[in-house]
Amino acid sequence: MKLTLVILTYNEIHGIRALLDKIPREAVDEVLAVDGGSTDGTLEFFAEKGVTVHGQEKKGRGEAFRVAFEKATGDALLFFSPDGNEDPSDVPRFRPLLEQGYDMVIATRMVKGAHNEEDEALFKWRKWANNAFTLMANWTWNRGPFVTDTINGYRAITRAAWQKLALHQSGYAIEYESSIRSFKLGLRIAEFPTWESGRLDEREGSPSIKTGLVFLKLYLGEWFTAARNR
Repeated sequence: MKLTLVILTYNEIHGIRALLDKIPREAVDEVLAVDGGSTDGTLEFFAEKGVTVHGQEKKGRGEAFRVAFEKATGDALLFFSPDGNEDPSDVPRFRPLLEQGYDMVIATRMVKGAHNEEDEALFKWRKWANNAFTLMANWTWNRGPFVTDTINGYRAITRAAWQKLALHQSGYAIEYESSIRSFKLGLRIAEFPTWESGRLDEREGSPSIKTGLVFLKLYLGEWFTAARNR
């Protein structure tokens, strides 16, 4: 199996400087970046390091996934965001599971031995919301082993699975949509525990309330579609 590592960036110069050389590139067969229009030196840094970059005509994480599958040559694509949340040392852990025949492999922050960036906080709003959406998706559609982190973006998807999923989300909900549709199709999903750290810069991630509403709309849309097709 040929595995492509896809680095997703939009003004991530702090993270990419700190993390690019920590990625074990020997664990993958191809490395490329998909960039949403960086102006902070990210593109110039990639050029110095010899990393091929593909731009996006449209904004959004989901659109970046589509560009990646168009441009990459791998049989499976592993998506990595260099913001500090994702541990580059986990890259070699994806291939063995993909080679066992899993359609999707997710680095989970929600099991024993894993770490969520909010674990030390008193109020774990993002974690609790993620767990709620995960429970909803599992209870509604999953007939296989329980998947603990349906939302985390640190995941690999095979090209064959991508073609079956027919995803349409353009933003951060692309991962949740891919998990839900994998449940619906009975695709095989594997997980392993990962350590999520905080961001390397002062920016915040996706806006919690707005993103949560997108997830809820997605869930309801998938539910109503399934109900109509019964």
